[in-house]
Parts: sequence; C-alpha cells; structure tokens
Amino acid sequence: MASATAAGSPPGPAAPKSRRSVTGTRRAVAALFLLPALVLLGALVLYPIGYSVVRSLYDSSGDQFAGFDNYKALFTDDGIRTALKNNVIWVVFAPTVSTALGLVFAVLTERVRWGTAFKLVVFMPMAISMLAAGIIFRLVYDQDPDKGVANAVWVGVHDSFAQSSAFPKAHPGRESPLVGQDGAFVTKEPVRAGSPVALPMVGVAPDKLPGDVKRAAAARPEPGKVTGTVWQDFTRGKGVGRLGAPDPAEVGYAGMRVEAVKDGRVVASAEAAGDGTFTLPASADGARLRLPADNFKEPYNGVDWLGPALVTPAIIGSYVWMWAGFAMVLIAAGLAGVPRELLEQARVDGASEWQVFRKVTVPLLAPVLAVVAVTLMINVLKVFDLVYIIAPGSSQDDANVLALELYRKGFSEGRPGVASAIAVFLLLLVIPVMLFNIRRLRREGRR
Repeated sequence: MASATAAGSPPGPAAPKSRRSVTGTRRAVAALFLLPALVLLGALVLYPIGYSVVRSLYDSSGDQFAGFDNYKALFTDDGIRTALKNNVIWVVFAPTVSTALGLVFAVLTERVRWGTAFKLVVFMPMAISMLAAGIIFRLVYDQDPDKGVANAVWVGVHDSFAQSSAFPKAHPGRESPLVGQDGAFVTKEPVRAGSPVALPMVGVAPDKLPGDVKRAAAARPEPGKVTGTVWQDFTRGKGVGRLGAPDPAEVGYAGMRVEAVKDGRVVASAEAAGDGTFTLPASADGARLRLPADNFKEPYNGVDWLGPALVTPAIIGSYVWMWAGFAMVLIAAGLAGVPRELLEQARVDGASEWQVFRKVTVPLLAPVLAVVAVTLMINVLKVFDLVYIIAPGSSQDDANVLALELYRKGFSEGRPGVASAIAVFLLLLVIPVMLFNIRRLRREGRR
C-alpha cells in the first residue's frame, strides 16, 4: 500500500540547483576574486579603447565634432599612406622570414650535438629590449666602414675583387706641369725621351699612402726612353723642402699608373715604383703624359643601409635577428611531439630527406607554424621601437609605420584626433588576426 501510494503520488519539488562552479567554488566567491582583474581590465583596456574611439571623432582641439574626417586622413595623408604601405611589407615579410628561419634552425639543430648551444645563442637576442636592439643595429648599419659592421664586411668583400685607389684626394701641387682633364691629370706639354719628367702631387694624408712607398728619387735620364717621378711634393715644416724636386722626407706614389697619349690614343703605359719613378719606351717620345682618373677614384664606401631605398628591409633584418629565436623555440617544442615512426616510415618507403621535410614534417608542424606566424603578425603591426631608433631623421619618413605615425601625429604634430583614428585602425587590423587565432585554438581543443 505504501509502495502504491509512493508510486501514485505526484513527484515532489525539484532539488535546488547548486550555486557552485565546476571547481567547487561558490560563484559569488569566484566573482569576488575576479573583480580586481575586471576593474583593471576596464581601466587599462576597455576605457582607453572607448576613449580613443570617441576622441577620433573630434578635431585637434577636442571641442568640435569632426565625424569621420580623421579617418579620411588615413587614406589621404601621405605620411599615413607610406606607413600603411610599410606595415603591409612588415606583415608579409617579417613573420614569414622569422618563421622560416625558426623552422630551419629547429630541424637542423636536432641533428647536431651542439644544437642546444646553438639554440641558446639564437634565442639570446630575445633577452634584450627593442630599444637596445635598435641602438645595436643603428651602429651595425652605420655608413662608415670603420664603425658599421655591415659595411665593414661589405667593403672588405668588395675590395677583395676590386681594389680601391690609394690616391683619392691627390691633385697637382704648385708649379706642376699637370692640368686637370675629365678627372685625370695631363701634362701641359709633350715630353721628350732622355729628359726626366717631374710630376709633383699633393693631397694624400701620410697614413693613407700605400704600404710599399719609399723615399722619392729623382728619375735618371735614359737614352731613347721617357723617365720621370711622381711623388708627394710636401715636407712638414715652414720653409722646408723645394717645390718641383724630391726632398729626402718626401715619398713616391707607388703604383701610380702613367700613360703616354698621342692623338687621343694611349701608346705606352707604366706603373710607378715604390720611389715614384717610372720608365716609358721610345714610343712615348713626343706624347703627353696622363695620370688616369682611376688613380684618383674615391674608395668604395659600402651600402647606404639606412638610405630611403633600403631602410625598411634593414630594420626588418634587425627584427628577424631578434624574433627568429622565438620562432625556433616554439617550433622545436612542436617538433619534439612529432611521431618519429611517421618520419622513419617515410624514409623506409624511399622518401628523400627533402621529401620527408616537405611532405611529413611541415604538415605535422602546421598548427605550430600557424601559432608562430599569427603571433608575429600581431607583433609587427605594433612595431615602433626599432623604426624609431634605427631610422635616421633623413629617412624616417621612408621607414614610417603606423605605430610611429601615431606617435608623430599625437605628440610631434599635435593632432590627437588623427592619432586616435590611427589607434582605432590598428585595433581593427589586429582583431581579425586575433579572431582567427582564437577559432583555430578552439578547433584544436575539440580534437
């Protein structure tokens, strides 16, 4: 009877739902602990974003409503358009090159014993700030080969194949028989065999002379030949030395090329010895002597890394130097989780190492590569320090990016409305990349 009553009785009221979270903590307590974080999030993130949106709709003074005029400037102002173009270059190349280098480093260092040490060295630039890296690369890219490492190496390689002149500043001294002609120097009168020719020069610093120079000597006459001396006609001290004649303290221009020219045609040539003397055959009789312009060409001074044409690629190079280590570490962590059986099976099936890398390793690392690339894309959209420090004032306009243009518009030009519009535009550029990353992470979590 009791059981029948129980079976026929209406169900009782449902038990009250638990007010605890999945971790067993009361929701009120959880909300209380989250409150400080929510307050900081609102004060440091949500409020600045909202204020920037509102401020972007007002003029520079902040009193007059400007509508979308500040946003129109994003596509009409030359500085902002250059910055936008450079940001596209940054987004395309900087993450791609950094990720590719990180992938190569991560794969290759697995095959060497000293791979850990190599990874430490490559990752080390991440330990310094962007400001410090900017200062370092401002010196690396210095135009002077005596200061800039990049140009020191470049000039060294160039001079190994095309030696520069030792006499770039040389020119005829007083009472010289030479006159200028299209960068070269030519004797005023034809020369005669058996009569030595004096070709005094000045203008080369003593420490810039070739290492094989010797004390200048007066040329001796030789029958049927044209002889002469080309030398540094300068002696330290007031009233010391004779013009137009070698003195004991003066040195010859070793290696100076001398040509004999008749009717516009070179009939003979010679190089000066260490003491500056030279000898030309009888065919030079009656010719005019010429010191070719090649003797005086300026030394190769390297590449203008921070000039308008190369400043953006140069700064991207410094960014890659810093962030390739970051990409390498993340990719190496992903590579450690790749099943080795798949790689070995591909090799057993006859695949080459390049095919294993391209057909197996890279597809398995695709999620990690996507994380690295997307993270670097977000990072380069905000790049500021490197451009501000490395680019000199003469080419900063050519290296301009949106974050730098935001700073310049807001603080240098006094246009906070346009600066706020740039900030909002940057936020809109970052949001799709962030949403893509969040969706990808959720898909990974459901697998």
